[in-house]
Parts: sequence; C-alpha cells; structure tokens
Amino acid sequence: MNIKILSISILATSLCFSCHNTGNRNVESKEKMTTRSANTTLRFFSDSSFWNLPIPENAETDPRTPGWIKLLETEPSGLNFKLNTENWTIPVYEVDQSTPLSKVGLLYLTAEDKVHWHTTKEHFGHGKGFDSVPIPQTASPDPQSDSHMALIDRNKNLVWDMWALSKDTSGNWRSATGMKYRLDGSGVFNTDELGMKDGESVHFYGPSRAAGVPAIAGLILYDEVKEGEIRHKIAAASRFCAYKEFVYPAAWTDGFTEGGIPEGSTIQLDPKLDLSKFSLTREEIIMCKALQKYGMVLVDIAQGQAIYAEGLWGHPGKLWKDKLREIGGISQIPYSNYRVIKVTGAVHKGDGRSKFQSVW
Repeated sequence: MNIKILSISILATSLCFSCHNTGNRNVESKEKMTTRSANTTLRFFSDSSFWNLPIPENAETDPRTPGWIKLLETEPSGLNFKLNTENWTIPVYEVDQSTPLSKVGLLYLTAEDKVHWHTTKEHFGHGKGFDSVPIPQTASPDPQSDSHMALIDRNKNLVWDMWALSKDTSGNWRSATGMKYRLDGSGVFNTDELGMKDGESVHFYGPSRAAGVPAIAGLILYDEVKEGEIRHKIAAASRFCAYKEFVYPAAWTDGFTEGGIPEGSTIQLDPKLDLSKFSLTREEIIMCKALQKYGMVLVDIAQGQAIYAEGLWGHPGKLWKDKLREIGGISQIPYSNYRVIKVTGAVHKGDGRSKFQSVW
C-alpha cells in the first residue's frame, strides 16, 4: 500500500468536580485537573496499550540492526525518514449520536484486481460489527487512491476506519475494508480472530493497515504537538519490510523484502542524540523526543520510509506549514542514528502476493 497519514480533530474533555474546599487553592486544583483531563484525550487507546508504553531504558537492540540500517541506506530516493502531512493520509472526523448513519457496502474486485491481489475472492472484507457507520455529511476520504477515513465517537469510545472508501452519485458509500473497535481498548487486533490464511492479504478481513493494526494507531496528532508532547509510539512505514515475518503488535504483514525489517518492529531514535545539531522546528523536536522515548512502529510498506502525521485539509485553521516538514526536518537525521528494538516472538506468515505480482 502507499504512504498514508491522518487527519484528526481533538475535543477537550470537560470534567465535573466535587469540591469541598473554597478559595484560590480550589481554583488551582481545578486548573490542574482540567489540564490533566485535556492531556489524556490527546492519544488513543488505554494507558496500558502497547502504543502508549515508553521503550524500557534497558531494552535490547536487535542484533540484525546494523544490516537493517545498511538496507535502509539503499533507499532509491536517497532520503532518510520523511513525514507525510499532505498526501496519502487518513482523515479522521469526530462523530456523535446526531451524526447520520450510513450503510457502507463492500468493494467488489474486477478480473484485473484479482490478478493483482492474487485471489479468487469476489470482494475485500469488513470486520465484525462493521455495519451502520456514522459519517458526517461533510466528510470525505483521502483524495489519493488509498482513500482512507476514520471516525471517532468519544462519547461511546468507538472507532470506525476504512480503506478505499468512496461514495457513488446516488450518495451510497462502499469501502474495501472496515473495522469497528474500542477507542479505549488495547489498539491491537488478534491474528487468529481475524482469520487470515497464510498467503492472503489482511484486507480481505477488515483491517486497513497491512500490518493488521488500527488505522489510527501511532498517528501524530496536531493538537498533541501543539500542547507540546507526544505520549505514544508513532506509526511508520518502510520500503524494506520483511517478507512473511511480523511481530506484535502487528497481526499480519505485506512486506516483500527477504531479510527485511518485520512489520510491528519498534525503531528508536538514539535517546542520546543531540537534537540541537539539526535545524529543527519546535514541533519537529517534539516529534523527535517521542521517537527517542516511545519509538516508531512499522505498520505498512511504502515507497520510501514514511512517518505518519495528521492530514489537516478537513480542519480549517490547522496547518503543518512551518511546523512539521515532509522533507528537510527529520529527514536531516541519518539512518545510522536509529536502532531496532530486539524482535521477539516473530510469526512467519503473511501476504505472499509479491511473489506472484509486483506490488508497485
């Protein structure tokens, strides 16, 4: 799949207080509680989720890291890690009980599609419980061909995400994939429950990300960067994901590089790296500090090494311009400043179509 990012609008959470004190002390307490409450909304999934846990200080480096770094350095574009803020993104819209419900139909495959996806299936698949979906009338998917979109209901703690979403002239929606899951859950899908068979694409079973993870997992959000801290792992993609090898939290893979980096792997920017050596904006420094503390997780393949930031075209007044640069910011930092955290419990299954049909 191509390079993708996200668009999200975060609403501050109001908090009711039962107060027994009065005066300035009470006011200060309320202010502190409100700040903590607002900050807790600026990441997805439970506090104990894999996505929200920092990398342990004593975490081991995978012994294959030097070889993987050399592999990354063969990137044809000559670029280091880059950001996606304008193209191949996943817009996310806030919904509630007043949002109209839509039936999202399946996307059927043409004969040419079946050859490309090396399948005899008639259509892609939606996950369990994905039926009536709250879609705002003004919402639109990513205009690029991946056409992702995700919807968040904070009151019900639910998420719906889709890939290859489109609306016909009659106003009917259809999508290749569709998943419904808890916003306050683990943020991890179970491979066995999804039901893929070795060699198949995960997209026939619901997930929009090829690694079989939630589409919103690890996305850099505009509001959290504005607040000054990213408190979760960050989603990334690589040209060099391993063929039929993935690791938790991934539930699958579409990698096609023999000896590549398994999808689900965590890549960490050297915590001791002096960021002042590079010409970075305030927002880019915030992102780099998260890459040092939490790391980034490979969730897909891409034509390059991409880090996913929130696409903002659906949110007037929010711009990444002069904040996060696609090229020129983090792309200044060479691959040699990264390491892969030791891979354990790797599963040797996945999408095998690359051996029969070129991915690109």
